[in-house]
Amino acid sequence: MRKPKHWLILLAVLLNISCATGRKTPPPEPSVPPDAVRQEDYRITMVAVGDNLIHLELINNAKTETEDVFDFDKYYTEAAPLIKDADIAFINQETLIAGKNFGYSGYPVFNGPKDIGRTIVNLGFDVVNHATNHAMDKGEKAVFEVIDFWDKQEGVLMLGLNRSEEHRRDVAKNIIEKNNIKVGFLAYTYGTNGIPLPKDKPFLVSLTDTEIMAKEIDALRPLCDFLVVSMHWGNEYEDTPSSRQQELAAFLAARSVDLVIGHHPHVLQPLRAIPREAAAPDPVAPDKEPWRRAAPMVCFFSLGNFLSAQNEPPRLLGGMMRVSVKKEALPPHRVTIEEAALLPLVTHYETGYKGFRVYPLGGYTEEIAARHLLRQQKKYADTGYFHTLFKKISEASAAP
Repeated sequence: MRKPKHWLILLAVLLNISCATGRKTPPPEPSVPPDAVRQEDYRITMVAVGDNLIHLELINNAKTETEDVFDFDKYYTEAAPLIKDADIAFINQETLIAGKNFGYSGYPVFNGPKDIGRTIVNLGFDVVNHATNHAMDKGEKAVFEVIDFWDKQEGVLMLGLNRSEEHRRDVAKNIIEKNNIKVGFLAYTYGTNGIPLPKDKPFLVSLTDTEIMAKEIDALRPLCDFLVVSMHWGNEYEDTPSSRQQELAAFLAARSVDLVIGHHPHVLQPLRAIPREAAAPDPVAPDKEPWRRAAPMVCFFSLGNFLSAQNEPPRLLGGMMRVSVKKEALPPHRVTIEEAALLPLVTHYETGYKGFRVYPLGGYTEEIAARHLLRQQKKYADTGYFHTLFKKISEASAAP
């Protein structure tokens, strides 16, 4: 994929992971005869975006002349090529898309049209996370309505909502294979805004419970080459990871997770390589695969908002993760993150909360930016505000 300007290329050749399991040390590579033709290594690129936070203003602006038909595609035109170019694309669908029967609503209890999900499919997203604090906003029946919708979308993996205990335990369904690389996914949220899960359905939303997480990670880890965990965590509007985020990141690193995609704060937070040596000991199996500790886990603590109608300048700046993964063709088939990068994105909207668009910061010109509602309200001066904010996140990411 040809990368636009302003990617933060922070991490390269970070991980050195064998897909073999149960070994104390990786075996040496076999010698290759001089006249042998070496098979090409396998590679994939993954992208991810943060909170697709569909406020009522976004729903109203997506209405078409046809009743109950909405055009959300137009909001994402500028970002769409970056998504389609990836082998695997992830989105955090912050809000429910249970449809008209549950009532369209915005903050603080969200629900939107199913056309939002159709736009997600049209954009080329392969993995959709619903383990968010808004998962229970419209109750149990709405959750099942969302599950039913995604079950009908071929080729899309939905995370975080579970039809049954058996459905949740079947972690093998959470694997996507591209170019001979098996990528496993799990997702968790810190809570559901105080709305309890049904007593007879504690499995309904995947909550952050380290005992359950450990079991699910341990079940999925041997089945995949590369393990990704989506975490809905942290404190809203804070650009620094909380102590709880850091504790959980250490826990995930200790359990041989390779990549963490974080969201919920609605602002960007740093990306970091979490050293295995610095990770907390695995309380269940402290000696499990200790050789994995030689390679850091990559953690994007928060990708901020992908799209929203929030009205404070820091919440307009989000990010698109891009990770390049290589799997060696020869045994032991080590898997390596060759590059981890972050592209700044800006949410644009104009007077009357109209004209919503997501722009890569590098393509967000002063001519376009001058029309932003918050610019008109003098909440920030010019596009330099976003460049300065992103520079701060970049420097925090590069810090030891």
